[in-house]
Amino acid sequence: MTDDAGKTYKTVAIGGQVWMAENLNYNVSGSKCYGNDESNCAIYGRLYDWVTAIDYYNNKYNPSASTKYRGVCPSGWHLPSDAEWSALRNFVAFNAGTLKATSGWNHGWNGTDNYGFSALPGGGGYSDGSFGNVGYSGYWWSASEDLSIYAYIRYMLERNEIARTYSDQSYLFSVRCLQD
Repeated sequence: MTDDAGKTYKTVAIGGQVWMAENLNYNVSGSKCYGNDESNCAIYGRLYDWVTAIDYYNNKYNPSASTKYRGVCPSGWHLPSDAEWSALRNFVAFNAGTLKATSGWNHGWNGTDNYGFSALPGGGGYSDGSFGNVGYSGYWWSASEDLSIYAYIRYMLERNEIARTYSDQSYLFSVRCLQD
């Protein structure tokens, strides 16, 4: 799979879905590298606010539509919905360790990467301009909104669990694209 800038990404089939096997690193307005350090983008990909992640190639997000939102993803790919993230989580029996990379997590919190998903702890960025948790946590946007200022995310921490919560849409998190 290749993005609009010509960068090629690894992909992996898991439970009937085809996912990117690395975080998106497509440089668009509204995206940043962790700590504003370009070298972090080479490792963790770029971080996106939700509006950029969901609307980059769309006219307007419509939560009542049953549309797959391309967002910042390459053609033929989309930002996964909360339900699509749940399908991945259920397939791996909630065990993030099977999706986490075998290196790159602090304190030996590496995974087994049984499926080749290679999740890394890219941390996040916050509305005050700060960054946090690189090496400790990975956060990924979904296309699913909660109220009008939050969107659902999936995250992995030291525990081998894929957790779900919602986050302020102004925060900066990673993007994994799912094939249409």
